[in-house]
Amino acid sequence: MNNRCSGWMMPLIVLVVLVSALQQPAAGQRPYYVTPPPGSGPTPMAPYGQSGGCSEEPAVLHRCALEAAKTFTPPRTPDGRPDFQGFWFRIGARNAENIEEHPQGMDGSGGKSLIVDPQDGRIPYQPWAAAKVETHFATYWNPVQQCMPDSPPKQAYTAGSFQIVQTPGYVFFMTEQLRTYRVIPTEERPHVPASLHLFMGDSRGRWEGNTLVIDVTNLKDRVWLDHVGNFFSESVHVVERWTMFHPDVMHYQATIDDPKVYARPWTMAFGWRRNAEPGYQMLESACWEGVQDGLERLQHGLKPYRGAFAK
Repeated sequence: MNNRCSGWMMPLIVLVVLVSALQQPAAGQRPYYVTPPPGSGPTPMAPYGQSGGCSEEPAVLHRCALEAAKTFTPPRTPDGRPDFQGFWFRIGARNAENIEEHPQGMDGSGGKSLIVDPQDGRIPYQPWAAAKVETHFATYWNPVQQCMPDSPPKQAYTAGSFQIVQTPGYVFFMTEQLRTYRVIPTEERPHVPASLHLFMGDSRGRWEGNTLVIDVTNLKDRVWLDHVGNFFSESVHVVERWTMFHPDVMHYQATIDDPKVYARPWTMAFGWRRNAEPGYQMLESACWEGVQDGLERLQHGLKPYRGAFAK
């Protein structure tokens, strides 16, 4: 399967292939979808590769990339800014199944936590919020089933490819998954009023040396951070940092602060690798807000989707 096919097929694979059974999590772990073969024991996590001289394992890449970026000089746009333009694919973040560490499951590989702070790789929920995550999973109703767009920071680790376009004063992010996009001004301007909440939030960018820093506010709370129900409220504040440390590899970091939900701010990190395939084009993703199929299943006494053909 080539990259263009995997970009749009992965969400379908996630919904169709798994899961008919839920393995109970160990004490202190959040639940996840996984159906190991009977009697086989735990399935080994797929190994991580290398990109730009760094391991793609999120925490390892985070340290390696920040060190490499100190001496790397990125290409420049005509207005002198680091040139991020082109098509990119995430590395280290495995299909947004669970941003915390998880065994082999829906994404077919298992993965290490994307969370680099705190060091235990866990989201520092307040007690009531940790309980709500369990409720999300037990009464599974993933917003993806209603074609809710993947808002920041999830837009950065959703399935499929990613395109960046730059013009003086703006950076544009466009994704293959659900065809979401962001128009990010890099000249100073205020955020929209706090009473206005948007799926993609309100992004304001600035350049700090070779790093694009994006301040995101005004997000809606109708989306999840992954497929197992990790969430935020509409008081969330996200600060993203995009830094090239190799001609074809970029480091992504997001710090999430939500005093209504978390006990402290926390940070995730992983990488992006350039797609240099000649003539590459992103495929269209046909999905839109308001799809009623899941609601109709509930009205007819059927379970919500945990697989596309769940009964």
